[in-house]
Amino acid sequence: MDKEIQDILDLFTEINAIPRKSKHEKQISDWLMAWAKEHRFQAKRDKLLNVLINVPATPGYENRPVVILQGHMDMVCEKTPDSSHDFSKDPIKVLIDGDWVHADQTTLGADNGIAIAIALKIASNPSIKHPALELLFTVDEETGLTGASGLSSDFLRGKILLNIDSEDDKKFTIGCAGGRDTNITFQRDMEDINSSKAYSISISGLSGGHSGSDIHKGRANANKLLGRVLDHIYRDVNELQLISISGGSAHNAIPRDAKALFVLPSVISDPASRYESFFLALQQEYKTTDPGLCIQIKQLTESPPKAYSRPLTTRIIHTLMALPHGVANMSATIPNRVETSSNVATLTEDEDNLTLHTSQRSSVMSRLDEITRRIESVGFLADAHVVSGTGYPAWQPNMDSPLLKKCIAVYKRVHGKEPLIEVIHAGLECGVIGAKYPGMDMISFGPLIVNAHSPEEKMSLSSLEKVWKFIKPLLEEL
Repeated sequence: MDKEIQDILDLFTEINAIPRKSKHEKQISDWLMAWAKEHRFQAKRDKLLNVLINVPATPGYENRPVVILQGHMDMVCEKTPDSSHDFSKDPIKVLIDGDWVHADQTTLGADNGIAIAIALKIASNPSIKHPALELLFTVDEETGLTGASGLSSDFLRGKILLNIDSEDDKKFTIGCAGGRDTNITFQRDMEDINSSKAYSISISGLSGGHSGSDIHKGRANANKLLGRVLDHIYRDVNELQLISISGGSAHNAIPRDAKALFVLPSVISDPASRYESFFLALQQEYKTTDPGLCIQIKQLTESPPKAYSRPLTTRIIHTLMALPHGVANMSATIPNRVETSSNVATLTEDEDNLTLHTSQRSSVMSRLDEITRRIESVGFLADAHVVSGTGYPAWQPNMDSPLLKKCIAVYKRVHGKEPLIEVIHAGLECGVIGAKYPGMDMISFGPLIVNAHSPEEKMSLSSLEKVWKFIKPLLEEL
């Protein structure tokens, strides 16, 4: 392996030893400030813990425009059901299998820890020629881009930004979708259980994936499937009552697992056999996209004393059935590109409430408003408390960008072929930063990462090397 690539991997491994779940970036922010001090670079951070490290230009490049290298500190924390990993304290294990870097039953965090490692390697390597650099590392990208949204208008000097948060070395990203989240909250109304039998049901083994870049693949959503199963049983017996329900773990991941506890009338026997044909029908629907789909129903040894009231159970099941999930509109201007989508992301309970969290995306902001209103309307009809966030803007592509033209020219010279130019159906901080800093010329690229936001996340080493061979001459020319 090339020594510089090994150095980047060593930095990445060091970064992965630091817990950095979204909204819990204090440790990685502290580490970055300490790294800057150790390497004698000026650095600052704001009240949100966003970090900016200033790297002086190499000799002869002092009069070139400042270039911003940008990535985010946080990562999506997903693991397999049988993993004992604790994201609050355990390091992510970095494993290498041939060309692929992956973790042990967890997300790898290459999204976006590899951007930090690349930027720090550039800054600490005196042989790389570059103009003055601003290394911008933001917090909380994965749960709403709130770090970028909170940047002050005077935090940055540069007007050229290289975002290292795309996931295919063959592509340059020049635009992205905007997004918004919605919470539909039901107050838990509990009542005593009479002569009934209690059961658990679980949905597991789904493929999951990124709720933006994978939404068009038709993969199953565990929360929606759980709703279908509960609805099927409810229509059969008409007396089902929920005890508890949960599913999903991140707003930007297609949920892979969901479960519920519920009670049925005592006269119902062996529901696993009773509904086996329906479960098999669901597995047949998703045999291509989710071959590992597993639906299990088991009787509990003891029945809890209380359950959700029948009216509340009905409202919850109907809401799960009615909420849209998946592609809502395809782009009218870009062939085979998703324009608008939604994801029924998580089901979470606390002592008082059950909350359904949805995530919407669109490259057309009026369509983002429309899909959000559809989701809100379902919540209102279910007599729930509904709140939507302000969201973040789409990044509109600029085909006349001088930075894009320079990147294409360098890529062709280094790799001998044209890169692909794309607008993605996912959120990137470029949209937020561009809105805060008018005139910012931006592009996004990065090494090949597959199955981001899932425990199957992995990164290609050969792709990382291609990005490294591209970014060095690009900085020299910029």
